[in-house]
Amino acid sequence: MNKPLHAKATAVWLVDNTTLTFKQVGDFCGLHELEVQGIADGDVAVGVRGFDPVANNQLTREEIEAAEKDPLHKLKLKFNAAAVGEEKRRGPRYTPLSKRQDRPAAILWLVKFHPELADAQISKLVGTTKPTIQSIRERTHWNIQNLEPVDPVALGLCKQSELDAAVQKAAAKAAKEGGAMSDDERRKLVSTEQSLGMDTEPRIPAAMAGLETFSLTGGDDEDEKEPSLAGRDADSFFNLPEGADEDDDDK
Repeated sequence: MNKPLHAKATAVWLVDNTTLTFKQVGDFCGLHELEVQGIADGDVAVGVRGFDPVANNQLTREEIEAAEKDPLHKLKLKFNAAAVGEEKRRGPRYTPLSKRQDRPAAILWLVKFHPELADAQISKLVGTTKPTIQSIRERTHWNIQNLEPVDPVALGLCKQSELDAAVQKAAAKAAKEGGAMSDDERRKLVSTEQSLGMDTEPRIPAAMAGLETFSLTGGDDEDEKEPSLAGRDADSFFNLPEGADEDDDDK
């Protein structure tokens, strides 16, 4: 259900001017019942001025009276023909002024860790323009030297569910096109939760492979082989035999 404008201020007005239950006010304004009770007790929305939904063409007096008579009745927003289709508006999302400076860092993170995302998807996630994304991809952005990649979810520019949905959509598109992908690219195309749940395969560097079975040999005969290095600590290689240091002093 759509929420009224200035939901908390509307809840303040309804609590002060009607006999509606806390649940009815909470359901209409998108607030929790306990939060509405806090408004009534003066613990929440202190100093918030009430917003009259009747005077602002969001509710009718008849709707309020019907809800006051029946505690189970749910308030409904007044139909506004001018608002039809507003929820279907497409394009970049609105980004608050306080977070706009964080968008280049978020774009750099998406470009670096999810290169499969299209410019349109990145634009929709963080609310930016395609020229800005392109400049960061090509490293021609004016502040590229000072940018550090930061997760847009951590910055509050988008939700984790939205990012996962965009990544999965890109993965489905890549699979449909039949493009060959490496293991690292496939790992990037899964959601964050799935990626964290994957088992990592331990790998031994090529230079160290076989050290666990290496042993020193003193001849061709197997009986002359010295014990294996496995299980020996580093100190055992530097322990001198007894009396060795005294011989060095005599010399």
